[in-house]
Amino acid sequence: MKAAQIVKYGGKEVLKLNDNVSKPKPSSGQVLVEVYAAATNPFDVKVREGLTKNYIKLKLPATLGGDVAGKIAELGEGVKGFKIGQAVYGMANAAGGQGSYAEFTAVKVEQLADKPRSIDFNTAAALPLAGVSAYQALVSHMQLRSGQKILVHGGAGGIGSIAIQIAKELGVHIATTIRAADMEYVKQLGANEIINYETQDFSTLIKDYDAVFDTVGGETNKKSYKVLKTGGILVSMAAQVDEGLVNQYSIRYLHQSTKVTNERLKKLANLVDAGKLKINVDQVFPLNKADEALEYQKTGHPKGKVVIQVKT
Repeated sequence: MKAAQIVKYGGKEVLKLNDNVSKPKPSSGQVLVEVYAAATNPFDVKVREGLTKNYIKLKLPATLGGDVAGKIAELGEGVKGFKIGQAVYGMANAAGGQGSYAEFTAVKVEQLADKPRSIDFNTAAALPLAGVSAYQALVSHMQLRSGQKILVHGGAGGIGSIAIQIAKELGVHIATTIRAADMEYVKQLGANEIINYETQDFSTLIKDYDAVFDTVGGETNKKSYKVLKTGGILVSMAAQVDEGLVNQYSIRYLHQSTKVTNERLKKLANLVDAGKLKINVDQVFPLNKADEALEYQKTGHPKGKVVIQVKT
């Protein structure tokens, strides 16, 4: 089969299409998915560049990609509740070198669910990691309620754009930080206050917020503590806790590692099929241009998600 693999760590040039990769066999509790579409994530860029090699030991060449949508081609031992030909979406083994930038990939059934009926495979592939990240943060960790206020950093990105829509559905007041070019986009998503991080300092403009969702880290994270009310919560996917600032501002802090589950995928699919969540696909690349797709993920400031179409 064909797969886009890294042969060593580095830049765009290390991700190459390999036409002669062995088709994976699903083990117990897995299914083999014929991939119709995959999507890129910042995590894939980190893997490509070797930024994860100290804690993720890959055997090279390795197939990248987590987000996947396709049809089940084969059932592993003990799998129930799934059938061959079923349209599904979920999370492939991005950290194991057997990812979704390929014609077939083996996926654990607990990280898979029925594809949303109302969207195509390209759009469905854009949803799993970004959607679950936002849902896990806002619903599971923050437990947001109507009338509360949240600051979403990077509201035009894959995760941020979904977080805004989930917050809107929950009845939450939403502020977001974005580039000037993305103002109209996040307004259409439902943001109430839009802050241009290129010219404005959000930490001087808003205060007494119930929650902050941070996928940026760095100085943005440090400034986020002070916009929260006492007892507010900061959930970050990009920075570890600063206990001194937690104590200074009397807030709660959680560093989130996203866990894609069947239950969360089902919740997201229901929101999509009910017309309450829209996924924006910024660009679509063919599998033989996976290197360009991942480079665009890194440098192109995509609105929403970047998709790799594997099967037409």
